[in-house]
Amino acid sequence: MHMKKNKSKSVVHGSDRVIEIVMLLVIIVFLIIVLYPLYYVVVASVSNPYDVYAGKTFLFPSGFTLEGYMRVFKEKAIATGYLNSIIYTVLGTVISTALVVMTAYPLSRKELPGKKAIMIFFIITMYFSGGLIPTYLVVAKTGLLNTVWALILPGGVSVFNVIVARTYFEGSIPQEMYEAADIDGCGNMKTFLKIVLPLSKPIIAVMVIFAMVAFWNDWFTSLIYMSDKNKYPLQLALRQILIQSQASANAMSGMDGGYAEANRITELIKFASMVVGAVPMLIAYPFVQKYFEKGLMVGAVKG
Repeated sequence: MHMKKNKSKSVVHGSDRVIEIVMLLVIIVFLIIVLYPLYYVVVASVSNPYDVYAGKTFLFPSGFTLEGYMRVFKEKAIATGYLNSIIYTVLGTVISTALVVMTAYPLSRKELPGKKAIMIFFIITMYFSGGLIPTYLVVAKTGLLNTVWALILPGGVSVFNVIVARTYFEGSIPQEMYEAADIDGCGNMKTFLKIVLPLSKPIIAVMVIFAMVAFWNDWFTSLIYMSDKNKYPLQLALRQILIQSQASANAMSGMDGGYAEANRITELIKFASMVVGAVPMLIAYPFVQKYFEKGLMVGAVKG
C-alpha cells in the first residue's frame, strides 16, 4: 500500500515537472518573439542597409557603422527634443496620474450619488468624441496653442485608466478600512491621503507607466498644436530629420549613385531614430515593473 502511494506521488511530481518544462519553453518562445524585433532594429541601426535588405543581419550586424547615430545626434534639434520630451512626459505623467486617481477613487465608493450615471457618461466618451476640428478649435480658443498644456490637458484623463484604477480601489481596499477611518473621525480627503494612497502603490505605478509611455511616444498631438520648432518633442524632431533626409535622397535621384547613397543614409537614420526614441522607456520600465505587474492584474480582475 505504501509503495503504491509513493509510486502515485512520483507520477504526479513527474507530470508536474513536464508541465513546468513545457510552460518554460512556451515562455521562452514568446520572449524571443517579443524581444527579437527590438534586437533586429538595434542590429539594423549599426549595419549596412543593403545587407539588412539582403537578409545578412538575422542575428549579427553586417558592415558595422555608427553613421546613423552620428547623423541623428549631430542635429541640434535632438538635444532640444530630448529636453522637451522629458519635460512634457514628467509634467504630463504627474498631472494625468493625479487626475485619474482622484477621478477613480470617488467612483469606487458605494455612497457616491449617481455613480452609475457618471460611469456611463465616461464610457460614452471612449467611443464618441467631438473630432479633431472641434478639439482644435477648443484648444485654440482657450489660448493653449503652442504651449505644453495643449499636449497634456485635452487627453489628461484616460477613461480606460480610470476604470482600471476604480476596479483596483474596489477590490483591493477593504471596506473595513473605510469604516475604521470613519470611526476615527477621518474625512474623505484624509482617508484618501492617509489610507488609500499608501495602499495603492501598485496601481499608481500602472498609471504612471501608461501615462509615461503615451506622452513619450505622442508626436501627432505636437504636430497639430505646436508651430515653434524649439518646442518640438523628440519624436517630432526625429520625424522632421527623417523627412529632410528622404527629401535629400529624392533631390539627388538624378545624380549617378547619388540616390543610392542618400537612401542608404536615410535608412540608417530611420533605424537609429527608432532606437533613440525607445531607449528612455526601456530604461525607466524596470524601476516600476514589480508594482506594474501586481497593479495591472488586480486592477483588471473585475470590469
